[in-house]
Amino acid sequence: MARHEPEGPEPVLTEPQRSGFVSVVGRPNAGKSTLINAMVGEKVAITSNKPQTTRHTVRGIVNSTAGQLVLVDTPGLHRPRTLLGERLNDEAKGTLADVDVIAVTLPADERIGPGDRFIAAETAAVRRAPKVAVITKADLVDPERMLRHLTEVAAMGAELGIAWAEVVPVSAVDGFQVELLTDLLTRLLPEGPPLYPLDTATDEPLEARVGELIREAALEGVRDELPHSIAVLVDEMGPREGRRPERPLTDVHATIFVERSSQKAIVIGPKGARLKQVGTTARKEIEQLLGTPVYLDLHVTVAKDWQRDPRQLRKLGF
Repeated sequence: MARHEPEGPEPVLTEPQRSGFVSVVGRPNAGKSTLINAMVGEKVAITSNKPQTTRHTVRGIVNSTAGQLVLVDTPGLHRPRTLLGERLNDEAKGTLADVDVIAVTLPADERIGPGDRFIAAETAAVRRAPKVAVITKADLVDPERMLRHLTEVAAMGAELGIAWAEVVPVSAVDGFQVELLTDLLTRLLPEGPPLYPLDTATDEPLEARVGELIREAALEGVRDELPHSIAVLVDEMGPREGRRPERPLTDVHATIFVERSSQKAIVIGPKGARLKQVGTTARKEIEQLLGTPVYLDLHVTVAKDWQRDPRQLRKLGF
């Protein structure tokens, strides 16, 4: 099976080398995943305008002449209402103790709120890791609003006892200061050799990445209450047997899980139209990831209240 390989030559490394982990935290919809994709240079984390899109830790790997930066994309910290929500919060908090640097994302187009203060306070308790305030979505505000936001971020840091190592406005959309942020974070890492091969963009298994691309497509256009109820499991994936080498085809069979029959009807749509669109959108992304044409077979099934059921959560990988 063909795999996507980063374009261009491997970076020429210089001494001293630095390597380590940076936990990227923030409340839901702060732009964490979009920023990580921009820094890595390819899509390693799905994105959506729906809150709590990220459901498990994703590591995006950035190689430069200064070293290797491993960005840890975490579920957005939030007030949990289900067992799934509790586990996502625990996973996000658990990454803080094991990283070298913490990047706190604070969207420029929204005022600092209780959620931001809660997350910043959680990071303040991790004494050994330097903290960087990353002001995301800089393209959405004018200079005056940005100045007010920077003032609010500084005040919050002083209130919580956080001495920001850096405060960096960025835009993942137009690339504003994304490279600068990468350089600043890398400089804060300890000296050491690369932790992953230099041609690696993520350590996420292919099946998991494919499942996430299907879930990303399924999230688009659904009602506000439905995104949290959607989960995807890849049942089987592999090259089609009997195909000539010059005409490969990858078969992907996956199941979309929802919690109620009414949700199943929404995902499928009238006469299957919506499920067909989900398949078309997801297949294009999967083909780009795998580097081969893809036959995508999707099924929708009901797993009643799976977000609250420990057995169902284990089955779905949570």
